[in-house]
Amino acid sequence: FWLSPFQSIVIPVRSQIDEYALSVQKQITEAGFVCDIEVDPGKTLNKKIRNAQVAQYNFIIVVGDKEANGKTVNVRTRDEKILGVFPLEKVISKFRSFGDNYVKD
Repeated sequence: FWLSPFQSIVIPVRSQIDEYALSVQKQITEAGFVCDIEVDPGKTLNKKIRNAQVAQYNFIIVVGDKEANGKTVNVRTRDEKILGVFPLEKVISKFRSFGDNYVKD
């Protein structure tokens, strides 16, 4: 994880959530991690997730209405494993522990 050029990507479920997705991306980036965002309205959610898996992003962060209202994020891995919904601070803390412990994936 700590050496990966594709650490994480934020994918909003729909374009009305873009503002929250941008704030999630900004917080992760400000914490010192690589975080991209996919806001192309021409792609379906499944296509965005699949593209992120093919690009080998370690973590795919999907946000929708439920996550925006609860200030949480839904985290998946590139191996199609859904880790669940967590507060963003907990995700950033976990990313820090990966870096501190030099976790490769």
